[in-house]
Amino acid sequence: MNNTKNFQQTMMERISVEQAITCMVSAVKPLKDTETISILQANGRILSETIIASFDNPPFDRSAIDGYACHFEDIQEATKDTPVALTVLEEIDAGQYSSTIVPRGCAVRIMTGAPIPAGCDCCLRQEDTDYGEKTVLVYRSLKQFDNYCFQGEDFKKGTTMLQAGQKLSYVEIGILASLGYATVSVIRKPKIALFTTGDEVVLPGTPLQNGKIYNSNLFFLQARLQDFNFELCDMGIVPDEPSKLAECFQQLSTKVDLIITTGGVSVGKKDIVHDAVKLCGAKKIFWRVLLKPGTPTIFSILNNTPIVSLTGNPFGALANFELLIRPMLAVMTSDSHLNNKRITAIMKDQFPKASKNRRFIRGTYCDGTVTLPKGLHSSGVFSSMAGCNCMIDIPAGTEALHSGDTVSIVLI
Repeated sequence: MNNTKNFQQTMMERISVEQAITCMVSAVKPLKDTETISILQANGRILSETIIASFDNPPFDRSAIDGYACHFEDIQEATKDTPVALTVLEEIDAGQYSSTIVPRGCAVRIMTGAPIPAGCDCCLRQEDTDYGEKTVLVYRSLKQFDNYCFQGEDFKKGTTMLQAGQKLSYVEIGILASLGYATVSVIRKPKIALFTTGDEVVLPGTPLQNGKIYNSNLFFLQARLQDFNFELCDMGIVPDEPSKLAECFQQLSTKVDLIITTGGVSVGKKDIVHDAVKLCGAKKIFWRVLLKPGTPTIFSILNNTPIVSLTGNPFGALANFELLIRPMLAVMTSDSHLNNKRITAIMKDQFPKASKNRRFIRGTYCDGTVTLPKGLHSSGVFSSMAGCNCMIDIPAGTEALHSGDTVSIVLI
């Protein structure tokens, strides 16, 4: 979080999506606080330390097969018809270690992963022998170091294995485990407060009275934030009273890294966010973004904490979360994977409406093409979002879209 000196002194209105993103990412800095957690909890987290190998892996020469370790020169003439006999000194299983120095004419029974004793320079598959226990008959020759894994073959002591700022996946967690790490230092999660406004919304599970609607915004936004593994402070529903909303802003602004609200951002009698921002002393950076849906978005800052107030219309709230909030979260978390991914696709359907203003509509992308869902594309309709994985970015002034048109899409 940082100060607002670089922002314009007057609130901006009707700005482009790109201008809005610039304002929002400029208002935050990467989180620096760290925490140490179990590697089992580290999937998806951002590494805060550079990891350097403190030993060779494997830490010894080891067998790649179940069979016999021996001198390759002893079996150069071995064939099925003219086998070579070797004296078996002992058996070495994985997890065991032998200090025996194996002389010429001898072998040791060995299992996959077991340390190869001194004197041996190849490992023979047991299928190429008679499985002898005291004396083994060898039916084929080998080259030096066949089936032989060298110490440090995976990595050497002093090798930089993982860089600070790297996102941890199952692969990196496996590397940490192979290095002996039970815990790891990561960037802490951003603390995000999420709540909705509106006397008309009620929580699922309660009776739906006349004039009321169930609060879907709170739940799909919470689920979306959980997709990104964020620490969430669910504040529920705030009544349509500017003073109560202002109080929430004031209290939360010193406790969290980001506040997200939905509803109350337009020009109606119950659009209380404007008044609440004034009452709590927040600085309003912009209002209204030139896109449809989600135009009446408000961005404010209070006590260096950004407040993003989204429309109450479900698809509008989702669209602006994906377009505007994700880039800001990418900066805060140092996780570039959170940035929007844009590609082009070919329309399989038509969208008959002309777009006077820039518009984003839902769609499903697959194998280079994008299809439109059945149902309405209204910002207040959420059900037709089922199965969708992208939004089509339609420039202002575009006429109807036709099957075969090339379009820009944002993957979600």
